[in-house]
Amino acid sequence: MEHVHLAVEEDDLYSGYNDYNPTFDSEELENDVGFQQAVRTSHGRRPPMTAKFPGTPIGPRSLASSFGARLHMASSMGRPMTGAVQDGSARPMTAVKAAGYTSSLSRGSAFDPLGQSRGPAPALEAKNEDTPEEKIKILEKKVNDLIEESCMAQSMGALQVALEKAKEAGRKERALVRQREQSGSADHINLDLTYSVLLNLANQYTNNEMYPEALNSYQIIVKNKMFSNAGRLKVNMANIYFKQKNYPKAIKFYRMALDQITNAHKEMRIKIMQNIGVVFICMGQYTDAITSFEHIMSESPNIKTGFNLILCYYAIGDRERMKKAFQKLISVPLGIDDEDKYIPSNEDTSSNMVIEAIKNDKLHQMERDLKTLAEKYIMTAAKLIAPAIETLFATGFDWCVDMVKSSQYVELANDLEINKAITYLRQKDFNQVEAVETLKAFEKKDSRVKSAAATNLSFLYFLEKDYDQADRYADLAMNADRYNPAALINKGNTVFVKQDYEKAAEFYKEALRNDSSCTEGLYNLGLTYQRLNRLEEALDCFLKLHAILRNSSQVMYQLASLYELLENPEQAIEWLMQVISVTPTDAQALAKLGELHDSEGDKSQAFQYYYESFRYFPSNIHVIEWLGAYYIETQFCEKAIQYFERATLIQPTQVKWQLMVASCYRRSGNSQKALETYKEIHRKFPENVECLRFLVRLCTDMQLKEVQDYATKLKKVEKMKEIREQRIKSGREGSARSRREGRESSAGSADSGRSSSSTKGERLSAKMRSLPGSNEPYEASSPKELDASYVDPLGPQMDRPKTGVKKRVEDDDFADEELGDDLLPE
Repeated sequence: MEHVHLAVEEDDLYSGYNDYNPTFDSEELENDVGFQQAVRTSHGRRPPMTAKFPGTPIGPRSLASSFGARLHMASSMGRPMTGAVQDGSARPMTAVKAAGYTSSLSRGSAFDPLGQSRGPAPALEAKNEDTPEEKIKILEKKVNDLIEESCMAQSMGALQVALEKAKEAGRKERALVRQREQSGSADHINLDLTYSVLLNLANQYTNNEMYPEALNSYQIIVKNKMFSNAGRLKVNMANIYFKQKNYPKAIKFYRMALDQITNAHKEMRIKIMQNIGVVFICMGQYTDAITSFEHIMSESPNIKTGFNLILCYYAIGDRERMKKAFQKLISVPLGIDDEDKYIPSNEDTSSNMVIEAIKNDKLHQMERDLKTLAEKYIMTAAKLIAPAIETLFATGFDWCVDMVKSSQYVELANDLEINKAITYLRQKDFNQVEAVETLKAFEKKDSRVKSAAATNLSFLYFLEKDYDQADRYADLAMNADRYNPAALINKGNTVFVKQDYEKAAEFYKEALRNDSSCTEGLYNLGLTYQRLNRLEEALDCFLKLHAILRNSSQVMYQLASLYELLENPEQAIEWLMQVISVTPTDAQALAKLGELHDSEGDKSQAFQYYYESFRYFPSNIHVIEWLGAYYIETQFCEKAIQYFERATLIQPTQVKWQLMVASCYRRSGNSQKALETYKEIHRKFPENVECLRFLVRLCTDMQLKEVQDYATKLKKVEKMKEIREQRIKSGREGSARSRREGRESSAGSADSGRSSSSTKGERLSAKMRSLPGSNEPYEASSPKELDASYVDPLGPQMDRPKTGVKKRVEDDDFADEELGDDLLPE
């Protein structure tokens, strides 16, 4: 009981709850002088009073206010207040971290969660670029940027700019090395950067064909032992020696590179050995090349090496090994999937979407290109060895066809059969029954082969001028494949020769719609518009064609011809000058230039082009005639003699050339030579009136006794001439009576008779008017008659359409021609 304390009545446990503390009156804070002073000064930063001993009831806490007295408050639980300070140390606060309170609150600190009392943040420290390390880093970045710019310029084709950037990168890199040495960090030189700079510089020298400089750059890399795998660059050096045609050194460096490449890089070793074989072919050492190619075909066979191996066997004439190599070629695996996988199925929609997405992607395009290249090599090899492996080329073709049919390239067998027929055509054996029969055998094949065979047959018959058969097979080719531009062109040609130009133009237009790059259709369409006198449309066609075929002399000549028809001689001369720039030895184009300059009144320029034309082709009678007339007009009759003598050799039955020779002798004062020439003419043409007249005149001037004989002969010839004129006159009257009688019977036949007789009469009267009168010398009319004219340089080619013949590969590629659509007509 001694420990029991009774409660005192005066101490009420529930007292004080209704007491009002003015400290919590927030409405009066603005008027509280003490609170306002605490806010404005550090008075309010003093820490609050806390319990002295933890775990015991705190003593009464006095709260001061502006109202005077201090009031004491006690905790109801007797535990210390949160955040109380004991012995001056701060106690961690709980559950208020996010509100901005910290456990390191010291005495006198204010509530500042945003740190505004600390003021603004200090400025960033400026980067010091004057230090050697920073300078080196900046210079390294500049070198890398220059290398990248050089590579980008090369990719865009600016080779000179790429070289300049590479040189500048080299200068910067050397400056970087010097700077590292000066700063004492030579051990930290960036070897990769040095390697990149030298390699890029060597590549740019090679691209600009500066081979000695490129070799020097490669030597610097190869000789530096600090560069790993630098020996591989000897392949690049060997490539340069190959471009310089220094084949022994190229082989030496290829072999050095081969020795430094381990067997782990099998593909690279194969490529180097293939290069060695190609170099041996260029040197004519086919046996050594065969050794390299055979090793490749045994280790890693590929299409290109197999084709080169066949070429080597063909060069040494080994028939059996050619056959074995061809069998190896057609058995080389391409490593591509079958085309059937790109055919969508009707069941799975998601797989169809995937197939549609990959059908034309780059991988599939690469597969198609690889297959096309393989087919090209196989076709070329077959056409090359077929005449060589057997005594008859037909037997050789048959063997190749059998081999191809048993391989993965079955579809090429039909093309080989067509090429068998084309081989006859290349031998100019158009009437060969075998060729025609071979092509006709494809009439029952699938549409693609049938169309190709029918196109070729149409071309054959077109060359033979059997236009009905050509039209028949052109129709057959069109029915088999309406989108075959060669078939449409052949059909248009058969219509063109029948002078149905509107219909021919429609076929050419359809061919162009099917294949916009069909230059033959565009050319023939221009010719058709020219025949239809639609010159502006024809000009548009040939201008489009010139944009495609920039160096085609035929297209440029057609443009010149059209401008001449449009009465624009300046443009015509300009286009003919372009023709001469492409084909400077084209005699007919030179003659046409002479004619245009002559029509413009520029005789000296015309003479220059006519003379050049005569120099390249001295048998053009019109050029010879103009040159002779030019020398007569300029009073150089002696020089005109050689041209008229050449005309006499070309046309020995034309008396006018011999008369001009005699006239030139007479004009130049050589009367004796002129007399001898006239006598020779009289011996060949005894009824020529002009020759007898000059004989009479010369004999009279020279007081020769033969003058009476020639005068008598002249009278007889003139009398015969009068009789001939009377007959012509009576013939005219008879034709007039016939016209009157015909008009009474049939108007149509009368019109025809009148046209025919009038044409003949005009032609005869023109001939009579061209003869000199009895009182004027022969020379009086000769300058008027000597008028230079132009013969089309391509002859009938310029008026006929192009035929449907297509050249697939040039002869240098050991390939044949497939009849298509771009051979010029004969």
